[in-house]
Amino acid sequence: MSKPARLLIVAGSDCSGGAGIQADIKTACAFGVFAMTAITAVTVQNTVGVTAVQKITPKNVYGQIKVCLTDIGADAIKIGMLVDAEIIDAVATALNDHARGIPLILDPVMVATSGAHLIDDAAVEEMTAKLFPLAALVTPNLPETRRLTGISGETREESRAAAAKILAMGAGAALIKGGHRTQSMIEDLLVWPDGEEVYAFPRLDSRNTHGTGCTLASAIACGIALGLPLPQAVRRARTYVQEAIGTAPGFGAGHGPLNHMVRP
Repeated sequence: MSKPARLLIVAGSDCSGGAGIQADIKTACAFGVFAMTAITAVTVQNTVGVTAVQKITPKNVYGQIKVCLTDIGADAIKIGMLVDAEIIDAVATALNDHARGIPLILDPVMVATSGAHLIDDAAVEEMTAKLFPLAALVTPNLPETRRLTGISGETREESRAAAAKILAMGAGAALIKGGHRTQSMIEDLLVWPDGEEVYAFPRLDSRNTHGTGCTLASAIACGIALGLPLPQAVRRARTYVQEAIGTAPGFGAGHGPLNHMVRP
C-alpha cells in the first residue's frame, strides 16, 4: 500500500470545528491526505463570532513546523490564521529553514466570517514581505483583496488587476474569490504568470458558510499534495466546497459549518 500525500497546516484552532485547524484536518481526511498541524492561536468562537484569541508563542510555532518537516516531511503546506507580525516572522523563518521546494498555499486570513478583524496592518506588511514570495498561491476574498492591493475586485477586470499586484509582491499565483459579491453566480479568478482561469458556481441560499476560506485553501493544498496541476486542484477544491455548503448540517445560530465529509 502506497503512503498518503502529506499536508502541513499552519493555522489557528476553532473550538467549534467549522474553521481553522479543525476544518483543515477534516478536509485533508476527505481528500485522503495525511494532515499535520502547527497551531498559531487558540480561539474562542462559534457560529456567532469570535470572543477571544490566545496566541501561541513564536518559538513554539517555529518548533511545531520544524519537527513535522524534519521527521515526516510534507508534499504541500497550507497557511491560515497567523495572528501578528511575530508569528509571521517565526513561520517565515521556519519555512526558509525547513520547507524549501514544498508548495505553499497561503490563505491571508484577516477577517472572520462573523466580521471580526484578526490581524493588524503591521502583520499584513510582514505577511506580504516575507510569505508572499514563498507562496505558490495566495487566496484572498474581496475584503482581503482590497486591504492587500487597494483594489476592490468587484469586476473581473479589477480582480485581474489585483491579482497582478499580488504576483508583483512575489506570489506564484493568486485566486481572487468572489463570494462577497451579490450576483447570483459566484466567480473566482485564478491568475498565474502564463494564464488565468475563471471558476463560476451558482450562489447557494445558505447561511452555512463558516470556514469556507479555510476549507477551500486546504482543499487546494490537498490537490497540490496529490500532484494535480494548480488549475485542476482549484477546480476540484471549488467543487468540493460547493457540495459541502449544499449539504451542510445546519448547526449553530449563526454562520453554520460546512459538511466536510462529502467526497471530493
